[in-house]
Amino acid sequence: MAFVTSFKNWLKRHLVVIAGLLTLAYLLLPNVIVTVFSFNKPNGRFNYEWQQFSTDAWRDPCGVAGLCGSLSLSLQIALWATLGATALGTAIAFALVRYRFRARGAINSLIFLPMAMPEVVMAASLLTLFLNMGARLGFWTILIAHIMFCLSFVVTAVKARVMSMDPRLEQAAQDLYAGPFQTFVRVTLPIAAPGIAAGALLAFALSFDDFIITNFNAGSTVTFPMFVWGSAQRGTPVQINVVGTAMFVVAVLFVLASMAVGNRRHRRKA
Repeated sequence: MAFVTSFKNWLKRHLVVIAGLLTLAYLLLPNVIVTVFSFNKPNGRFNYEWQQFSTDAWRDPCGVAGLCGSLSLSLQIALWATLGATALGTAIAFALVRYRFRARGAINSLIFLPMAMPEVVMAASLLTLFLNMGARLGFWTILIAHIMFCLSFVVTAVKARVMSMDPRLEQAAQDLYAGPFQTFVRVTLPIAAPGIAAGALLAFALSFDDFIITNFNAGSTVTFPMFVWGSAQRGTPVQINVVGTAMFVVAVLFVLASMAVGNRRHRRKA
């Protein structure tokens, strides 16, 4: 009876931690399966059942025709979309927080529409716009579409950071005879940098992963998500799992490195 009571007390104290760990395990389970099956050697075209351990796919990740080409294209689009959305989103966020102008409230509300709107609606509307303009579907239409739907996420992330900034720091820089440009570069931008970085990372992930909007506005251009979808109709090469595992590992390493840098800065300040 005492054991049951002590176990209940221990469970109550650690219930939140246990729930968090179970949730994390649930979220990471698909990534674990993708990683495990990247070392599989299927007998047929579909990599859905474990057959035999092999590192052939890792030694030849570009062994499937068109895979590395589509991956390179997706990385290029994601990079340029991230740069465009981050630059525009940062400017919009500062304008919405620091300045008062007509229709400011309406613009604040409209910023959230792309995040709340179903992707198929935006995809169809963008396709209609491009066709009416006579634009040729391909790399540039995909890039414009990605910048448009990533913009709202960047604005939201940067805006939250800018709103939490202490204006007295900028006033102190101005009291020390710093000009507007110096104040922005040496005070404002470093403080807003975490929000800008968060928005940029979110934009990159959304752009690289997008399928619906890309599929509507790609024409004959094939990005990596479209390649994966097309391969699933004919067979799923193991190299897809290899690329997915590599992207996941890179993302985890990037997050760990960012955490290490942040902890080191906090220690220096302390």
